[in-house]
Amino acid sequence: MAEKTYKFLSPVGTQMPTKLYPLSPRLDTLDGKTIHLSVTGEPDITLPLEKKLREKYPNVNWTMKKSYTPTPVYLTEEEQKTTDAVILAVTW
Repeated sequence: MAEKTYKFLSPVGTQMPTKLYPLSPRLDTLDGKTIHLSVTGEPDITLPLEKKLREKYPNVNWTMKKSYTPTPVYLTEEEQKTTDAVILAVTW
């Protein structure tokens, strides 16, 4: 009796290459800095957080972009040049 040979595919799948970025140095102070808040998912639930951040850090220039999808809205090249820090909030 001949032995049967079975072929299986890996259940892991194909991993796409990931871009790696080094960590940026910490800011020495938040005063006068521009911090971008990028919210994905259900951005309306972060309204109290936005209000609290503005109250607690009034000397920060806050910019925000919101998306109802899991993919964040990326900063333009000009925004990247003028932004000191980014907070990514993923909500569902």
